[in-house]
Amino acid sequence: MNRLLILVFLFVTATYFGQTETTSLKWLTNLEKAQKISKKTKKPILVYFTGSDWCTPCKKLKEDFFNTEEFIKKADKMVLVMIDKPFRVDIISEKQMEYNNKIIAKYNPKKTFPKMLMLNYKGKVLDKMSGYSYYGETSNHFAFINRNI
Repeated sequence: MNRLLILVFLFVTATYFGQTETTSLKWLTNLEKAQKISKKTKKPILVYFTGSDWCTPCKKLKEDFFNTEEFIKKADKMVLVMIDKPFRVDIISEKQMEYNNKIIAKYNPKKTFPKMLMLNYKGKVLDKMSGYSYYGETSNHFAFINRNI
């Protein structure tokens, strides 16, 4: 009985932490909505392609880059969009997965994860960056952000 409770606790904990994103950042999941906001606010759109439950560099980038105070301070100068491609079917809805696949086909056809794009409100790619080092070196990622905001 104790083992069962421990397993249930571990499953619930893993599921919760696997699904939570940075609470202080407001990531959209719809590019068209982001484009409307971008047009009104004149802010560029940062599109982040991730495999939230399987992509180790994506998880590390989240921890080392997106969850930092430095990024959070810069985030209000952009419209943030996260396009997730998880393996688990319970992370996002089937409808969201279909939508994400459509966006991936258009903007990330080689399915590179992690990948960041900076777009204008019309959806034109202004800049792009792919990959992440296991060494926690984020200077190139901040340079990408800084040259586009």
